[in-house]
Amino acid sequence: MILAEFIAKTLLATSLTVPVALDRSLQWPLPERGTTMSVDQKDAAIRPLVKSATECIVRTVTADPRFPVMKGAVEFNNLIVDSVPTCADDLRSMITTYDRLYGEGAGETFFMGPYLDSLPAAVTVRVKDRR
Repeated sequence: MILAEFIAKTLLATSLTVPVALDRSLQWPLPERGTTMSVDQKDAAIRPLVKSATECIVRTVTADPRFPVMKGAVEFNNLIVDSVPTCADDLRSMITTYDRLYGEGAGETFFMGPYLDSLPAAVTVRVKDRR
């Protein structure tokens, strides 16, 4: 949970200074609030944003000069935390869209919970062969 706290603080600080970016691969604008969408439709709309945010973190982690020589989970988690400012646009877009689809505050709940809980494993899988 320490990773979640660091990332949340960094994202909050960065989100105040970095404009929101939109993933243009989705059909925008999303349906108006109150429009009924199935959970599958909502998941399909958010999936590319989750992927984009995660891929940004993977690119940033693997581009870091510490990556090839790091040892241990703590150093790896530090690289992930350090990547947040670089990926703030993608993360903010994911959170904002999640809010729009699932209700105000749902994006932060998703980010602080399921997303951050699974992020180290998701990044590990993607960087496995890049060392």
